Amino acid sequence: MTDELNDLRTALRAATPAVDPDRKSDDLALAQKNFANVQESQTQARQTSTRPLSGLLNGVTKMMTVLTSRGGLTATTALVAGGFLFLTPLGKDLLSPAGDNLIPAHIEAPVVLQEAEGAVAAPAVQQRSVAEKAERSAPADFALMEAPALPDIRPLPVPEADTEDFAHADANPLQITAENPVSTFSIDVDTFSYGLVRDSLRQGILPDPQAVRIEEMINYFTYDYAAPSGDAPFQPTVSVMPTPWNPGTQLVQIGIQGALPAIDDRPPLNLVFLVDTSGSMNHPDKLPLLVQSFRLMLGQLRPEDEVSIVTYAGSAGVVLPATSASDQSAILDALERLQAGGSTAGEAGLTMAYRTARAMSAPGEVSRVILATDGDFNVGLSDPETLKKYIADQRDSGTYLSVLGFGRGNLDDATMQALAQNGNGTAAYIDTLSEAQKVLVDQLTGALFTIADDVKIQVEFNPAQIAEYRLIGYETRALRREDFNNDAVDAGEIGAGHSVTALYEVTPVGSPAQLSDPLRYAAPVSTPQNDELGFLRLRYKTPGATTSRLVELPVPANTTSDGAPSFAVAIAGFAQLLRGSPYVEGWTYSDAIDAAVSARGNDPFGYRAEAISLMRIARGLSVK
Repeated sequence: MTDELNDLRTALRAATPAVDPDRKSDDLALAQKNFANVQESQTQARQTSTRPLSGLLNGVTKMMTVLTSRGGLTATTALVAGGFLFLTPLGKDLLSPAGDNLIPAHIEAPVVLQEAEGAVAAPAVQQRSVAEKAERSAPADFALMEAPALPDIRPLPVPEADTEDFAHADANPLQITAENPVSTFSIDVDTFSYGLVRDSLRQGILPDPQAVRIEEMINYFTYDYAAPSGDAPFQPTVSVMPTPWNPGTQLVQIGIQGALPAIDDRPPLNLVFLVDTSGSMNHPDKLPLLVQSFRLMLGQLRPEDEVSIVTYAGSAGVVLPATSASDQSAILDALERLQAGGSTAGEAGLTMAYRTARAMSAPGEVSRVILATDGDFNVGLSDPETLKKYIADQRDSGTYLSVLGFGRGNLDDATMQALAQNGNGTAAYIDTLSEAQKVLVDQLTGALFTIADDVKIQVEFNPAQIAEYRLIGYETRALRREDFNNDAVDAGEIGAGHSVTALYEVTPVGSPAQLSDPLRYAAPVSTPQNDELGFLRLRYKTPGATTSRLVELPVPANTTSDGAPSFAVAIAGFAQLLRGSPYVEGWTYSDAIDAAVSARGNDPFGYRAEAISLMRIARGLSVK
């Protein structure tokens, strides 16, 4: 047997052309250079976890998990093959002087590695014609193949481990009614903050207090408010109840329930998916989850609806022109070919998305841009004020902007708030497919079809009844008193079927809970409306209108209930604990849990049960 193997080896050597030693040396040098490029070691060291990992099996598992793209798998295969050559006996024979002639001269190792490197920063969607696919799969003579011409690719910079930044907003201060009886703010139906809080707690971390926006925590849930009647777009409801964390005060709960028009009457929809495909999106809970989320949404669209996809990473491009929603195979094919790589050209992406939406729109149709991103706008319009002006200029065309956040580590909270609030759209954070189902399927109608624009709330408290008050949340939505009647001032929108909730904590006159001392020289307070706690005003515009309409109703003093706090109150207390509010001192997470359990009520989808579980996690994490 040994003689036969030797004869075979001799025959193979004789049949194989000799290798040029200089060519071999150059090829090996280039292979080492490409290997370094793939490892991104040219400019800086790669980041590692603070917890060291060890073990060959663990390393291979991580490599196979991370390198899941076509280019990544190619690179993985090349590296494993290289390890085979260096570590196995057969590989040593092949690389030994006696085995040099077994390596065909026309097969160049750098070809595979260059392709893998190029795939890291390839265009967002790699589409090939049928002819190109057939050509790649046809048999070929390796001796005649040439390496494809590739662009000059530079390794992407490694992003910082955590560049999250949240819009700083101090809690609303206590107001003395006799000095400042009027409170004015814009409504907010966003739920972004609740998703962030949930994501942090599930990772075993208490959220950054600045990431907790109380109104977005409250408005994550629906409440049993009275539905509007007739042609009214919404119906306001006001209730008063004792404050669980301060028995000497009361809570005024204002609820607004939007109408839900017949779904068959909705107009055609034009959607532009503006997808962030920058390098920071290369993570399982970012771009892959984004694609899966949009897959869920497609099932809710109709044949008369149209979809386009615009991506941005280094530069922006339309990867799917306007396509009927009935052609799901074309839309899914474009989505599934998205790859992350490059910097974040947010300005170019927004500009192209709006241009695409305008080209798709027609009279009587609804157009909306849906931005899906991890929030990292590091190229172009990165300043929130500049973004605010740009988006405000665009919304007048009738195209609204909604924002979906994915993943952690790069969230620019101020930027994403500026986009959603000034784009006449909503903002939600998607960390699971269940959340995608809630936002993009169950509540899609409310997210995309607006029934009231620029909705503002103004409450005037009666100083004969209320000594002090404070608005719980809505810090980033505060308006000046004169803004209420100014139709040029932008405010929030109510979608079909949406509900909005706001809470005031008020201190009755004479209550021992009053924090401010009465003025020595204050004029006595007298008012003929002593049976009113306050007066509620709402302004809104019908979609497309430029002039607002006014709704007014008093808040009777005899509406105070002696019952248990509502679920909205339990969530408000929970959010204040997360923010470290001084107004809930002595109240605990256990108290919030008890209040939420008592007020849980009907919970068909388990959202309230989930909130109670998060309260329990926060209680455990807060133990010192």
